[in-house]
Amino acid sequence: MKKVPAMKDNGFALSESVAILLYLTHKYKVPDHWYPQDLQARARVDEYLAWQHTALRRSCIRALWHKVMFPVFLGEQVPSERLAATLAELDVNLKVLEDKFLQDKAFLVGPHISLADLVAITELMQPVGGGCAVFEGHPRLAAWYQRVEAAVGEDLFREAHEVILKVKDSPPANPIIKQKLMPRVLTLIQ
Repeated sequence: MKKVPAMKDNGFALSESVAILLYLTHKYKVPDHWYPQDLQARARVDEYLAWQHTALRRSCIRALWHKVMFPVFLGEQVPSERLAATLAELDVNLKVLEDKFLQDKAFLVGPHISLADLVAITELMQPVGGGCAVFEGHPRLAAWYQRVEAAVGEDLFREAHEVILKVKDSPPANPIIKQKLMPRVLTLIQ
């Protein structure tokens, strides 16, 4: 499946979110806390970005699709055992996020917000938009969520997540769109 560029810059195009964020941090020379110059601090951001791509992202996307997109948008029920397994996988990844990355720090890599926090919160807002109580039972993550929202600014945070928070109110897909989407979607979330 051919990827459509999500970012174009004078003929240069990128389609992967992490690559786009890194490109923008270098191009616009953002404040150091976003992607630190300190080698070890930067390595912590990179470590999180490498982990989330195959762990947290996968379980967040699956939770959203299994809980909302299949039943609401595509009109297909997900077997209860598959939904339970998906939510259990998400919970395991939330525990890793909390215990390995957040620990007792204010943000994922230290005292200041970074790209790691932005990427993490964006992933977590997908199952939140699907009605999952992601922060329940994870008090350190719940407190971190509040710090991220405050650091970004409540209005900007809400605006950035407005669409995903309304996804459960989506109307069912047009049957033609459903037919075209279903094979691709099934391969993405298996």
